Amino acid sequence: MVKSMRRFLGLLLAALFAVSLLPFSFAHADDYNEMYPELLEQGHLTASSVILIEADSGKVIFEKNPDTPMYPASTTKILTIWLALTLAHQLPVSEGMANASEQAIYEEQLNTKYTVSEAAVNIAPDESSAKLAAGEQVALIDLCYAAMLPSGNDAANAIAEGLGGTRENFVNLMNSAAVSLGCTNTHFVNANGLHDDMHFTTARDMAILARIAMQSEEFRTIVSAPSHIMPRDNIYRARTLENRNNFVVKSSDERKQSRYYPFSTGIKTGTTEAAGNCLVASATRDGINLICVVFNASSDASRYSDAKKLMEYGFSQFISTTIKEIYEQNPRVVDVRGFDLEDEQVGRLTLDLRLSQESTGKDLIVMTREEMEYWVQNFSSMTVTEFTREFKAPISAGEVMGTLTYYAEGEAPVVYDMIASRSIAARKQLAPSIEQIYADAENDPNPFPRLTFELVFLFVILPIAALILLIHLLKMLFRFIKAKRKVKAVKPSGRYYR
Repeated sequence: MVKSMRRFLGLLLAALFAVSLLPFSFAHADDYNEMYPELLEQGHLTASSVILIEADSGKVIFEKNPDTPMYPASTTKILTIWLALTLAHQLPVSEGMANASEQAIYEEQLNTKYTVSEAAVNIAPDESSAKLAAGEQVALIDLCYAAMLPSGNDAANAIAEGLGGTRENFVNLMNSAAVSLGCTNTHFVNANGLHDDMHFTTARDMAILARIAMQSEEFRTIVSAPSHIMPRDNIYRARTLENRNNFVVKSSDERKQSRYYPFSTGIKTGTTEAAGNCLVASATRDGINLICVVFNASSDASRYSDAKKLMEYGFSQFISTTIKEIYEQNPRVVDVRGFDLEDEQVGRLTLDLRLSQESTGKDLIVMTREEMEYWVQNFSSMTVTEFTREFKAPISAGEVMGTLTYYAEGEAPVVYDMIASRSIAARKQLAPSIEQIYADAENDPNPFPRLTFELVFLFVILPIAALILLIHLLKMLFRFIKAKRKVKAVKPSGRYYR
């Protein structure tokens, strides 16, 4: 009986140990505590595949099955719109714009009108539409808004036909662009995201595409717009397109208002039966820029809540700071010579930083908390200090003592002036220094020196006294020599000669 019990306990412990080695996450979405966003686990998310990156560097912060092939649905339009804006730079320039600025030419190309074909608007009733009409002439920029805000498949088709000649040619350009950007697990067969078994990507690849696209100012403007007014054209009067992304725009429906994220800056939702509920989102807070991809969330609402959890986790991991803020944790202190003996800090001077007018770099650094600690400990080795002023009193508060420069990789340097935090008086001297004498002489408007006791003593009394002393010494010397000559020789006595 005892042996059987021991064998059972041994098997139970072995089984528990084996289970502990399995990569299971017992966390559940309901276990998530929004008061502690830094404790996010994979199990807190309903989506099948997610990734979170820091947008400026591309650094991955959080991931869950990021390389699993997924159907992107209408998030495909991120590449469609970015590619359209990129190709607009390559459109032919009209003769009247030959001497115009680059920006003016680009704006003209964005306003180039394309005729919407019958095939472009021939979509299924359940597809998202911008309500374009066959034969309608629409500017390229308006087609981009129509494809993004209401997620119009008809607008995406019109873009593909207008810029690619055919939809197939444009899709080939999309796939070529994806490969050139480093998306090795992506293949698209259309410009709108309509389901196809061969139309797939990964969360990692989509994050790459979104990061590149968000570097375009025009793209950021489009994806963050709450609405857009399409001007009157050859068929319709002016009409307003509304952004359906509840992460970006607070819905008028109270049930959907919780989906809104106040720090959101874009970008695109996507939904099909095969893809599930998808969302590619961007957000900015305190100079920290994040992008997350949520694929196949359990519900429409869950894709927004998953994105919020990811964003809050990301913001909890990063610190937005400046060179000055890091420096102030351990400022430079120098010793000043020639300070007044009554100085309470015995000549010790703390140098403050002030952004130089010559600085052209971005004075903002985003880093993790671990990187922050490293920066504080190794600040002097990560910046260049050059002193331009001698550490000698007197010194005035605010006086520039030198410069401190930070060279960010691939960016303009950030330059600070190192200034005195306080004034330090010079030590009082009994006699003027040689430098002071020269300075006084140069600043004296009188070409002749002022008659002072010092000058009288130096050039009159002292030479006369020296002359009198010299004459007196010479007289004593002559007397001594004369007295020595008058001494007679003494005759020897007590000696006999034979």
